Amino acid sequence: MKFKANQIAGMLGGTVEGDPETVITRLSKIEEGEPGTLSFLANPLYTPYIYTTKASVVIVNKTFVAENPVGATLIRVDSADLAFAKLLEVYNQIKNDKSGISELSAIAKSAKLGNNVYVAEYVVIGENVVIGKNVKIHPQVSIGDNTTIDDNTILFSGVKIYSDNKIGKNCILHAGTVVGSDGFRFNQQDGKNVKVPQIGNVIIEDDVETGTNCTIDRATFGSTIIRQGVKLDNMVHVAHNVEIGENTVIAAQTGIAGSTKVGKNCMISGHVSMTGHVTIADGTILGGATGVSKSLTKPGQAYLGIPALEVSRFRRSTVLFRNLPELEARISKLEKDQKKEI
Repeated sequence: MKFKANQIAGMLGGTVEGDPETVITRLSKIEEGEPGTLSFLANPLYTPYIYTTKASVVIVNKTFVAENPVGATLIRVDSADLAFAKLLEVYNQIKNDKSGISELSAIAKSAKLGNNVYVAEYVVIGENVVIGKNVKIHPQVSIGDNTTIDDNTILFSGVKIYSDNKIGKNCILHAGTVVGSDGFRFNQQDGKNVKVPQIGNVIIEDDVETGTNCTIDRATFGSTIIRQGVKLDNMVHVAHNVEIGENTVIAAQTGIAGSTKVGKNCMISGHVSMTGHVTIADGTILGGATGVSKSLTKPGQAYLGIPALEVSRFRRSTVLFRNLPELEARISKLEKDQKKEI
């Protein structure tokens, strides 16, 4: 990456204060800035660093007033936080703007690939796969037969997509994610666990992102569905026939059992567990390590604990739990006193 200060200002709708020809090639934290790097100042706690940083260019809010001389060229914008985030997005696009098909990939003759597709080394693409334009497929990805992947989606190294699945536009699947593995369904017969065939698929809609090593199981029949805008953190497990509503976010190590329906705009913290066949209402917030054993049907509520309790009830219960030793001692004393009286 190589840009001048005035080019960056143009991207961000900002104004340059200093040398507009200053060249930057890298990004940096303001406290670790070096010549040739660009940084930003949004948090007031980091203001002292703007007077000592060696970064060549710093993005600041328009309202910033320097109290001492600043050596860096400044780019003034409405929001330094948002502007830097936008710059990171541009940087990411440049970094990942790869194209071409490696000779070391294996692509079925019946597969159809769109324009400007990148297929890296040791990628395997099965029969009747359809891949949209600008899709980026990194090394050692496997895509099963009859799968569809829409425009602008990125599959990072080691992603495994089983057959018959559908992935939408602008999705990002990070390394190690598995889509369409069998759901965990077995019947007891004569003392043995007999597998129930899993013949459904997975549908991932547009703008979904999964972290590393997520697992999304195919449906027994029908579809496991991840709706538009859902974001999964690392190591999230979505079981067969689960449906996750639009724009829900789920943090690491959460497990959702089969046929559970999670609403839209939910916020689910890390290490949450949900039993199967329950419904989670829209806008629900689940705190870390919450255990959901029955449906939560009231929209917009927050829950904690095992089993899940509304936050106010959980906090009252926690106070009682903390005082249990004292309460037990008082009850024991009352019982002894009562016996003495008898």
